[in-house]
Amino acid sequence: MTTPKKKIVIVGGGAGGLELATRLGNKLGRKRKAAITLVDRSQSHLWKPLLHEVATGSLDDGVDALSYLAHAHNHHFSFQQGTLTNINPETQTLQLARICDKQGGELVPSRELTYDILVIALGSTSNDFGTPGVKDHCLFLDNPYQARRFHNEMLNLFLKYSAYPGQKKRVNIAIVGCGATGVELSAELYNTVKQLHNYGFESLDNSALNVTLVEASERILPSLPPRISAAAYLELSKLGVRVFTNTMVTSVKASGLNTQGGEFIDADLMVWAAGIKVPNFMKDIGGLETNRLNQLLVEPTLQTTRDPHIFAIGDCASCPKEGGGFVPPRAQSAHQMASRCFTNILALINEQTLKPYVYKDHGSLVSLSRFSTVGSLMGNLMRGSIMVEGCIARFIYISLYRMHQVALHGFIKTSLMMLVGGINRVLRPRLKMH
Repeated sequence: MTTPKKKIVIVGGGAGGLELATRLGNKLGRKRKAAITLVDRSQSHLWKPLLHEVATGSLDDGVDALSYLAHAHNHHFSFQQGTLTNINPETQTLQLARICDKQGGELVPSRELTYDILVIALGSTSNDFGTPGVKDHCLFLDNPYQARRFHNEMLNLFLKYSAYPGQKKRVNIAIVGCGATGVELSAELYNTVKQLHNYGFESLDNSALNVTLVEASERILPSLPPRISAAAYLELSKLGVRVFTNTMVTSVKASGLNTQGGEFIDADLMVWAAGIKVPNFMKDIGGLETNRLNQLLVEPTLQTTRDPHIFAIGDCASCPKEGGGFVPPRAQSAHQMASRCFTNILALINEQTLKPYVYKDHGSLVSLSRFSTVGSLMGNLMRGSIMVEGCIARFIYISLYRMHQVALHGFIKTSLMMLVGGINRVLRPRLKMH
């Protein structure tokens, strides 16, 4: 009698989830040894660290995004569009919400999927910490839809500025949170002004833009080494970015930010990029153990603490780190977790011993658009770290995305994509103008 194929369901098509689905599809799906299903609420994938470029128009997600359906077909797994609503570990089922059109008409009814092994890779969203007015007046950069919304509102502001050049009113953009997203976005905005000037907005230059970064900690990039923070601060200062550290935002109005120190920061457009959390519906979902950020608590093997058949990887996993603390929410963490989860799923299927995930800090890099790139290499792989800047750092930063592409497509196809992409950059403008 033939043993039924294992059903492996992965919820979340971010960097970790999609890489895992791809590897499992190539290993098990291709030989029909397991049925792998990827679930995501969107139809396409875009590497999350690129969202600030979509927001400013430097990257067109319509061109650079990856279709889940096409990728699934090419790598021997299936894809279902949908949003997770609940998990039932006893029956090994999960529920997906119905899909509706913009008018509320039902396109796809709610569904139930069965699984033998479930992997939660939902990623994270921005954490507003319950600050009054944030949801009403701030934009977020958690997904391509939000990035496109920022792009449209930004272009409208610059269009309005250009229509009344004599008024010399600056476009005020405030960004709350000086992690990588906030810092990279602030620099990319100045690159956008230059590009818009070249494309016909002749009255635009750096004097038209007033970018303010607000950080509650004592320095920008608080999770990175102080010397990287200092280098990034110096580059942003050269561009004209105003940086407020040790500044807590207490409330947000349509016209700007109220701070704990009593100062009001004027803003025409506000972005909230401070902190992360997992969506609220994940709190104690299916009786699984979660923390105050709604992250699933996992063992070192990445199995959830209350069910060995449910794994969690990436930002939605609270994973202990050797020596204390927890694995930080970074793209490299998701990539590493996907690799360990892949081998552990194979071990679980073959009734072998699962191995613990050990976080390896390869350093951190922050891109300041075309102006500079700063960061450190090696991290805990050697004593201390090597600080890098300029062209070398920029090359390594781009290489991180190429590694993600290689994990999805292989080396040869990625090389061909780079060649075609280079030709396209010559033939078409890089700045998205609509």
